[in-house]
Amino acid sequence: MQRGRYYLGRVIKLGTLDQSRLMDAISNAGTIMVGKARWTITSVVDRRADSLPFVFGRLSKYSDEGHVTVVDTSTKSEVDAIAPNLLIASASFVYLPEYSGIAYVHVWNHIEADTFARRFKAVIEATYDNFFVGCSIEAVSDYRAFGIKLQSLDRIRQISARVHPPNPLFGRLWGSLNRYIEERNASEVTVKESQEGMKGLATDIAKLVSRILENREYEPEKDVAIGDAAILMAADGYGSGRVVGDQHGEEVVIRTSDTQKAFLFSKDPVPEDLAAEAEIHFRRTSMERDMRHP
Repeated sequence: MQRGRYYLGRVIKLGTLDQSRLMDAISNAGTIMVGKARWTITSVVDRRADSLPFVFGRLSKYSDEGHVTVVDTSTKSEVDAIAPNLLIASASFVYLPEYSGIAYVHVWNHIEADTFARRFKAVIEATYDNFFVGCSIEAVSDYRAFGIKLQSLDRIRQISARVHPPNPLFGRLWGSLNRYIEERNASEVTVKESQEGMKGLATDIAKLVSRILENREYEPEKDVAIGDAAILMAADGYGSGRVVGDQHGEEVVIRTSDTQKAFLFSKDPVPEDLAAEAEIHFRRTSMERDMRHP
């Protein structure tokens, strides 16, 4: 059994796109053209009504016409033939509405993780003719790897993040930012802080990440600052974040997407098995970070 690396992300839904319309779009996806290749979603298994709701599919890349080699039985020779809608590559994925979570496989040289996110977005939006809908896949960061990178910095000079309202889970440590977003009725909030002085920014982001991993019930002594909350929110898959600092005199840039959580599983999975495996990883992530339903 060949195994592939499946990355964990959350699907951010904007405009009139909600859970139901997203799953409808996966189940009956449109087709887009990028360069000489077409992209759509195939092999869909819709189990949104099951005890573990999920929608499985394959993001498929194909060409209108492809050349294949066939055997001409009359001459016993190998000849070229034209094959319509020739599949170039496909990447399995599963969407779990309970977590707004998606797990998708990386296909070398054809559908890398960042390519999957871009093409998935384009296909979903094209399914609704790009009319008042928007979506994106944001990485769920591995807190341990992210924390190690943060702790290696001698000082932090800049923090920036772009975050969206969470659905359906939110993180307790960034609850105050979540309430702010709700009160402002905002679909997106951008935060940027910088300090070029010798001391750098007064941020607790590295401490917060390590403490929540040590104790999921960790309570900070004071309210989490908005910049730190935004980075945590992005790391939990509700946006993108960036930390710029110094390490041994060199500038280092750490992105929340750099440490995306992943797991190994069959490249050609049984949909129910992939859904069950992805659910384990999303549930474990929610538990270690004490993420909750409203």
